[in-house]
Amino acid sequence: MNIIDAIILGIIQGLTEFLPVSSSGHLELGKAILGDHSVPEESLLLTVVLHFATALSTIVVFRKDILSLIKGALEFEWNEDLQFILKIAISIIPATVIGLLFEKELEQLFSGNILLVGCMLIVTAVLLFLADKAKDTNKKVSFKNAFIIGVSQAIAMLPGISRSGATISTSVLLGNDKTKAARFSFLMVVPLIIGKISKDIFSGDLTYESGNFTTLAIGFFAAFIAGLFACTWMISLVKKSKLTYFAIYCVIVGIIAITFSLLN
Repeated sequence: MNIIDAIILGIIQGLTEFLPVSSSGHLELGKAILGDHSVPEESLLLTVVLHFATALSTIVVFRKDILSLIKGALEFEWNEDLQFILKIAISIIPATVIGLLFEKELEQLFSGNILLVGCMLIVTAVLLFLADKAKDTNKKVSFKNAFIIGVSQAIAMLPGISRSGATISTSVLLGNDKTKAARFSFLMVVPLIIGKISKDIFSGDLTYESGNFTTLAIGFFAAFIAGLFACTWMISLVKKSKLTYFAIYCVIVGIIAITFSLLN
């Protein structure tokens, strides 16, 4: 993979991690279109690096919220900050369990399965359309809601199911405030990504020899910058109920992906 490809994939990851169109699905589509012939270890390493870049962009955008949460939790009182952190912890349980139990099976899905990506993009479109029609409220995410949203995040491990789209849609359909739903969705993925990367590094699944450092660094930077823009933009879009446009986009790309897979 060359530097231009890494930049393109980095921008795709940065934008689609937060926009509800499936970052994993678009990465697979991008690799297929660019003709990525990297060995599995290299392809996986690039995917992990790009995901880490978007996790870092989330931390930057929500740095004040994160610092406030940490400060509140350190008071060791049953306050809203501690409760929010516990809700985040609850939300990552389903994806963590599924990831540990079916890690190899999930990795096999990220090998150019364009037909699956296309079908799942259409599923994402349905979720977005339903969420956009839901009434806005001032309701906060409850502990029960946190677990249900976590289940949707686990399902979104399938390429083509948008993680942000699935979690925000689930939260909104449960009757939660749209802005709070977006904030919860973006923050809940940070510990999951960091945990996954830490596991891969310490287990030896990822090594620096698996890919070109310069290419990875440039891809990381592209994903980080694009992520900063997309994260901020997405919060505004959810609040203004603009998800239907992304639903239409997912249907179009899904149909193209399905057609592409059937013709090749």
